Amino acid sequence: MQLTNKFTSGFQNIVDAYGVGSYREVNPAPFTIITFPFLFAVMFGDLGHGLIMALFASWMVLYENNRKLKNTRNEIWNMFFEGRYIILMMGLFSIYTGLIYNDCFSKSLNIFGSGWSVNAMFKENVWKMEDIYGNRYLTLDPNVTGVFNGPYPFGIDPIWNLAFNRLTFLNSYKMKMSVIVGIIHMSFGVILSTYNYMKRHHLFLVFLPELLFLLCLFGYLVFMIMYKWLVFSAKDSRHAPSVLIHFINMFLMQGRGMQPLYPGQNGLQIFLVVIAVLSVPVLFLGKPLYLYWLHNGNQHLRMYRVRHGKHVCEYRLPSGIHIIMLLSQFNFADELLHQAIHGIEYCLGCISNTASYLRLWALSLAHAQLSEVLWSMVMRVGLRMDISLGILFLVPVFGLFAVLTVSILLVMEGLSAFLHALRLHWVEFQNKFYSGNGVKFYPFSFSLLPSSLESDGVL
Repeated sequence: MQLTNKFTSGFQNIVDAYGVGSYREVNPAPFTIITFPFLFAVMFGDLGHGLIMALFASWMVLYENNRKLKNTRNEIWNMFFEGRYIILMMGLFSIYTGLIYNDCFSKSLNIFGSGWSVNAMFKENVWKMEDIYGNRYLTLDPNVTGVFNGPYPFGIDPIWNLAFNRLTFLNSYKMKMSVIVGIIHMSFGVILSTYNYMKRHHLFLVFLPELLFLLCLFGYLVFMIMYKWLVFSAKDSRHAPSVLIHFINMFLMQGRGMQPLYPGQNGLQIFLVVIAVLSVPVLFLGKPLYLYWLHNGNQHLRMYRVRHGKHVCEYRLPSGIHIIMLLSQFNFADELLHQAIHGIEYCLGCISNTASYLRLWALSLAHAQLSEVLWSMVMRVGLRMDISLGILFLVPVFGLFAVLTVSILLVMEGLSAFLHALRLHWVEFQNKFYSGNGVKFYPFSFSLLPSSLESDGVL
């Protein structure tokens, strides 16, 4: 039984909905308090929407002792009220990611000013006055000397909100970010599995091959993404090698004749692939063979069989001490089949789960595009009216915009991001260390037992 309070009970209920933990199994709820709102905010990142969600949750938290809010028969409201702290955390994290994306109701905030210099485009003869007057949209090219005055202090430069190639720039950024976040999240789940292994051979025969397989392949992908970001600048973007092509050639053992990311890349990639391939048979056969050896013995281990299906094992130590153990019957085929299923599920899951984290990029793109469409189709209509009719027309337009924002972007998109974050925790994260095959503990109490009179129908 996990001890919870009003803040942690909602996150514990999310974990228990997947399955109750077994005895001494790692509980994902303490880590879910941070990872769940963060993954939600990556998909829901908007400063304005996150602020509305945080204010709504703060109101429920402040009036959580109000009887009218607690004792209602509306099941939908009870679900919102019971998860008020989850909604509060999701709103706060969405404010943070909204500042990172520099996105507030599909508009950018010019907090630190723009680092873009228009004069540099004319000095380098990239733009001319005919381009300014003849084109409604212009593509921003960062590969111009003196255009960007150093890195932006926080988030994304607001000038990208005016660029025609804004979507191309943000897609590449969010796609790579989702891969990095996903691999870190899965690696953390594999590391948490060490607390479930009570015996040392699990660490060397299960945990270590799993970690090597994940890091040698997909951890190396994160390294290539980070290395390319740090080493290659915008000037080298046209001639910079593709991370995706290098990652595919890594499995094909090819890469000669291509521009490497760093010296000695081919040798290191071959070494990592060999380590990942060798970890697979260890993961499949290591634990079953070790248990088979442990139960059938060798020259230092004598074992006697009994008719009742039990094994009496006698360990002879060098000091002359004898240890006698009673072991249950061991079935090598069952253990081999169980470990093979686990190994196949893990190896294939590393590939599919990494691709599944791309939903962070897809949902973030969908939310940003819906917000932009809602602004351009509703609010921009009222703002384009002249002064005489615009003031009267702007009030109902703003009311329609507010209703559609709450109903579509906050409720529907929020529920969609919530369900996707829930799936990422249940499937991609918890399957690395959490089985959830336990039974929930209920303390014994006479008051919970039906009386004999109630069972007879007297009361």
